Amino acid sequence: MTQPNKATDYDMTPDEAIGIIQSYDGPVLVDLDETLYLQNSTEDFIDSAFPRLPALLLMRALDVIKPWRFTGGESTRDNWRVRLVSILFPWTKRRWKNRVAELAKTQTNQQLMEALSKRIANADTIKDAMPIIATTGFESIVTPLVEAMGLREARIVASRLSKLDDKRHGKLQRVNDVLGEEVVKQSLVLTDSIDDIELLDVCAKPLRVIWPEAFYRRALCDVYLPGQYLTIIKRPNERYILRGILQEDFAFWLLSSIALASLPLMHVFGLAFLLLSFWTIYERGYVDNDYIADRFEDDPKLSSAFAATPVATPRFQPWLWASASGVIALWLLRWPNSPVPTDYISWLAVLLATYGWFLLYNRLDKSTRIWMFAGLQFARSAAFVAVVPVTLIGAGALIAHTLARWVPYYIYRLGGKDWPETQFYLIRLLFFIVIAVLFGMTQGFGSLLTVTALVLLAWNIFRARKELAALLPAIKRLDKAES
Repeated sequence: MTQPNKATDYDMTPDEAIGIIQSYDGPVLVDLDETLYLQNSTEDFIDSAFPRLPALLLMRALDVIKPWRFTGGESTRDNWRVRLVSILFPWTKRRWKNRVAELAKTQTNQQLMEALSKRIANADTIKDAMPIIATTGFESIVTPLVEAMGLREARIVASRLSKLDDKRHGKLQRVNDVLGEEVVKQSLVLTDSIDDIELLDVCAKPLRVIWPEAFYRRALCDVYLPGQYLTIIKRPNERYILRGILQEDFAFWLLSSIALASLPLMHVFGLAFLLLSFWTIYERGYVDNDYIADRFEDDPKLSSAFAATPVATPRFQPWLWASASGVIALWLLRWPNSPVPTDYISWLAVLLATYGWFLLYNRLDKSTRIWMFAGLQFARSAAFVAVVPVTLIGAGALIAHTLARWVPYYIYRLGGKDWPETQFYLIRLLFFIVIAVLFGMTQGFGSLLTVTALVLLAWNIFRARKELAALLPAIKRLDKAES
C-alpha cells in the first residue's frame, strides 16, 4: 500500500537529488516503485491478471479474510496476493512479461534515468557506475521490468516470493544480507518511502524524494464491482458493509419477514441478492452525491480517498448487476413457484424511484435535504417490502429503524458542523417500543406475543447494549438526592 507523505530529515527536491547522484563517488542504491518506476510493480503485476473480475473478487476476498495475519502481518500481504494470483491465474506471469516493455516506456522516471545514464557514461567502468536496484518488490516481477528499462546489467536486491522473512524484516536486512553492511554504509540511497528510514539512517548519503509524476495505482482499479466505491471512497476503513448494512439494514429485512417465509433458507439467500441489487443502485447515488458536492458545494464533505484513489464508477454496469441480482433474488424468494411479471415491475420501480430520489436529493439545497433524507432512509429500510411481505411488528421495526437514522441527520442539518454523537441504537429501541405499544393498544397486545416481536426486541436491546450500559448507572432520582 502507498505510504503517507511524512517529512524526514533526508527530504529534498528531485533537482537537488539529481545533482548529488551524478557527482556521487560510490555505490548508488535506487528504489524502484514510485521512484525509478513511477508506479507500483506489484500492483501492476496483479493488474495483469485475467479474467479481471474474478481476479478482483479474489483481491477483495483476501482483504476481508486477511490471511497475512497469520504470517507476520501487513508486511506479508503482497506475498499472499501475488502467490494466489500466480497459482489461480498462472498465465499472469506471461502477460506481465508481455506488458513490461510498454510499462517501461511510459512509466520510467526519465529525469532520474537520464541522471543515472550520465553517471554510467562518465564512469571508468560500467560495473562501478551501474545503480543497484534495491526494492521490496518481488524478484520475479521486477527483474523483467528492470531489464525492459535498459538496466539489464544492474544488480537487483528484491524480496523473494517464497521467503516471508524478506518482507517481515524489511529492506535494510535484505540489502545487508545481499550486499554486506560495509557496502551499505558507503552507499547513496535514493527512495521515496518512509518505510526505508532505517536504511537511510545507516547509509552514507540518504536521499528521500517524492517525485511529482509518481503515483500509486491500485491493481484492477478500473474493474467495476458493487461496494467498492462505498468501502474505498465513501466510507473508507469503516467496514461499512458489515456494520452498516448487514448488521443493520439486512438484519431488519430478515427479522421482519422471515416468519412469513415458507422456505427460510431460500428466503435468506433471496434477501441477500435483493440487498445486492438495491445497494448497487444506492451506491450510484453516493457516487453522484460526491461528484455534485465536489462540483457545486463550497465546503464539500469528501473523504481524502475521493481524489487520491481511483475506483471504477461506470454508468450502466451497476444496472446490469442490479438487474441480474434482482432476478436471482425474485426466483429464490418465490421458489418453488416462479416470479410473476408484477414482481419484476415492482422491483424495477423501486430501483428507479430510489435512484431518482437520490439524484434529486443531491441537487437540492441543504435545508430541503432534511426532508428528502427521510425518503432515502425509508428506501434503505423498507425497499424490499415491495416484493416481500412483512409482519405487522416487523413493519413497526422498519419504521423505528428509518426514524432513528433520520434523527441524527436532522440535528446535523439544523446547525451541527459535524455528524452528531447521538445514541442511535437507544433511539431506535425507544421508537420500536413506542410503536409496538401503539400497535398493542390498537390491535390487541396479544398480537405482540410472537416470536418475531420478541426477536426484534431482543435484537434492538442487543444492539443498544453499550448505550444502555452507559445510561442506566447515570440515572438518578431527584427526590432521593442527598441535601
